[in-house]
Amino acid sequence: MKIFVVNAGSSSLKYQLIDMTDESVLAKGLCERIGVTGAIKHTAADGRVYAAEIPMPTHSEAFEAVVYAMTKSDAKVIDSFDEISAIGHRIVQGGSIFSKSTIITPEALADIDALGELAPLHNPAHVLAIRACIKTFGTEIPQVAVFDTSFHQTMEPKVYMYALPYEYYEKYKVRKYGAHGTSHHFVSQRVLAIEGSQDKKVITCHLGNGCSITAIKDGKCFDTSMGFTPLDGFMMGTRTGTLDPSAVTFIANKENLTPDEMSNICNKKSGVFGISGISNDNRDVAAAAQQGNERAQLAIDMQRYQILKFIGSYIAALGGVDAIAFTGGIGENDAELRAYICDSLAFLGVKCDYEANKVRGKEIKISTDDSKVNVYIIPTNEELAIARDTLALIK
Repeated sequence: MKIFVVNAGSSSLKYQLIDMTDESVLAKGLCERIGVTGAIKHTAADGRVYAAEIPMPTHSEAFEAVVYAMTKSDAKVIDSFDEISAIGHRIVQGGSIFSKSTIITPEALADIDALGELAPLHNPAHVLAIRACIKTFGTEIPQVAVFDTSFHQTMEPKVYMYALPYEYYEKYKVRKYGAHGTSHHFVSQRVLAIEGSQDKKVITCHLGNGCSITAIKDGKCFDTSMGFTPLDGFMMGTRTGTLDPSAVTFIANKENLTPDEMSNICNKKSGVFGISGISNDNRDVAAAAQQGNERAQLAIDMQRYQILKFIGSYIAALGGVDAIAFTGGIGENDAELRAYICDSLAFLGVKCDYEANKVRGKEIKISTDDSKVNVYIIPTNEELAIARDTLALIK
């Protein structure tokens, strides 16, 4: 049984074709510059590559290019899309409407579209892609929406509510929704499988250009760092993370900036990039810090401290912790950050296996056998998580 997984942006379309009999990736690819010029790069599992520049005014042309790449190009992996059992779509915002993945119906699509105001950079693009997908493949192939926010719907009101006038929650549904839920769910389930029990307190750290940390109790989300939008939490590649809202209004008044302009600064010009003045890529910043750049070192120190602080607060909220997992581009590859977190939690009995911690991007336990808390690297696989949810629903 083959599942086609789609992750659409406003001008891009990432995809994977997964054979669910053994969960192997048959092919993956990217369509980009949709609406501008258009290009596709498609790679089969055996290394064959099809790349071409193709006009893609809309996502419909992008899907047509994918069909050709999959079924007719020199890197073809199937004879026809009739071999595909279902299509799974990554959707960023499900609001409070979707507490789990769902078969896409006209009603569900309308709800996803209506949630666009909560994720204006993402949901409208997802809706465009779903409609283009239906146009290309018809309604014979079932399509499933898998939401980044659904895993976090188990949070209690005391966790997800903001201390704003209650009317704004009633009128506009302003509350914490979280993000990266598909990744946190996948990673936490893998940890629980290794631990051999669902009855565990786990903290998952998804650290990349976008970062979030989630507290998980008995397999369910208890709290998460991202909030109403992915801007909340701790500092990221270009995002501020949590800060005093008065700092935002103060700067806006001083600089005569509009709300949209301040949002752009907080989302795209801040974080590691804003502090270092060098890059939003931790590798570039670390290299500069090693050469004595003080602002680069400050950015690294700030980010690590904030990560530690969130982990510590979630340990308190959970009443302890059994396991901590690192994932994402930084989480899976930054050994120094992981060692810093482990060493800082030594008072809890956390002991780092420094030799094991040298690994990059590989599933491994990086705590010693006598550590009171197990610490892991767990490479995330959101596409596989989407495929699994899609398969479960169509069954």
